Amino acid sequence: MLGVDAGHTVTKAVLFDATGRAVARGSGTVPLKTPRPHWVERDMDEVWRTASQAIAACLAEVGPDAGRAVAAVGLAGHGDGLYAVDELGRPVRAGIVAMDTRAEPLLVQWRGAPVWSRALELSGTVPFAGSPAALLAWLARHEPGALVRARWLLSCKDWLRLRLTGAVATDPTDASASFTDMRRGGYSPELLDLYGLGALARLLPPVLACDAVSGTVTREAAALTGLTAGTPVVTGAHDVDAAALGIGGTTPGELCLIAGSFSINQVVSERPVVDPRWQVRHFVRPGQWMTMSTSPASVANLEWFLRVTGAPTDQRYGVHEAIGREVEACLDGPSEVLFHPFVYGSPHPYPVSGTFLGLRGWHGRGHLLRALMEGVVLNHRWHVDVLRSKLPVTGAAARLTGGAAHNAVWSQMFADALRRPVVVTDVQESAARGAALLAATAVGLLDDVTDPRATPRVLRRHEPRPDRVAVLDEAYAVYREALEALGPVWARLDAREAPE
Repeated sequence: MLGVDAGHTVTKAVLFDATGRAVARGSGTVPLKTPRPHWVERDMDEVWRTASQAIAACLAEVGPDAGRAVAAVGLAGHGDGLYAVDELGRPVRAGIVAMDTRAEPLLVQWRGAPVWSRALELSGTVPFAGSPAALLAWLARHEPGALVRARWLLSCKDWLRLRLTGAVATDPTDASASFTDMRRGGYSPELLDLYGLGALARLLPPVLACDAVSGTVTREAAALTGLTAGTPVVTGAHDVDAAALGIGGTTPGELCLIAGSFSINQVVSERPVVDPRWQVRHFVRPGQWMTMSTSPASVANLEWFLRVTGAPTDQRYGVHEAIGREVEACLDGPSEVLFHPFVYGSPHPYPVSGTFLGLRGWHGRGHLLRALMEGVVLNHRWHVDVLRSKLPVTGAAARLTGGAAHNAVWSQMFADALRRPVVVTDVQESAARGAALLAATAVGLLDDVTDPRATPRVLRRHEPRPDRVAVLDEAYAVYREALEALGPVWARLDAREAPE
């Protein structure tokens, strides 16, 4: 089974056996582009080229005939954003990703109108700047020509499927980003009209089950990737849902954390519970919902920090281990430096930005890294506290995946800040694995995505340490106080660079 996971920057192709054990990998990076303040885009042809090269590299690792052994392909990708194509399947403009904030002024208008409460009631979520509803409304105002040329509005993984198979489709998890009825399913004309987008309903792709075969690999795609023409391609899922499948986090009430570009904090439930602080979307299994509280404020902060300051100087270890060593050397005592991890955005409805507080001349890089890692964890805690305020979250250990899971020091911080055990499985590419499990289910290699044969193994278990729990409790109190106190300052800074 081949699982493809197209994230915001990195696209991964992983070959798995029928039980979900990884046997080969390929990856590539697509740089984010910011042609204007608040815009975050990607070249769509580059997204496909990177994915096809990652698939080819993955298969080449096994051997020249590896493509013949692939029974099916599963797809996962970052959610929200917008990838628009014309009648011929060609991009009408650059793809827009979920970290884009050009539509913020629209949200201000919607918050003061009935749009807000009705959207929450119907769809299970209120729009954010990078959601399809906000971006589509922005394009209708500022780039109407792009929508005239457009035939389909796709998510990231759906763009890759179009290039692999020539078929247009999406799945319930991505379709429910903005325009589907949370309870009944299917696109909602009332929601589209609510956003003033009713005339654009024709641009929405058909919705197929996550484990449905939605097309087969074309000869052109086969020549680029090494796959065999005619190989089934499964609809797939939003990477959040796929990652939950990949690490075995499918039990209702169980807490799953994805610490990647976004801070994803999620619980599968058997009934929808709405709140403006989270999103309720359809899960991969009918009759279940994924409730997730999210923000673009997790490991992307570390990527930014390393881009600005440089990678660790000690090259004897991998990046995460080297960073862990730097932080461990500065981990004793209280949190002297505080970091708000909002370089790319936040979960809060008022302007905030990335901020270091408490810096002194004796602080070094290790103190900054500790503050950054703690700030990311404290933002996750905010999301988890929100979920626990209304949802029946079980007391079971939280499952952690994403970049922070590769760092044992960082993983331990999650256990200490959340006051609960945290487990890390042996799954390195959780969303790609989840996509592959959907593919295995589609062609009958597994009974379903919870087949016991595909249960992942727990690699590490982190128990809360009382001394560090107390430190992070105090840090969280200061973190929350600073959020409130800095509000007017952030608002003044934000006014200087507000989008059009």
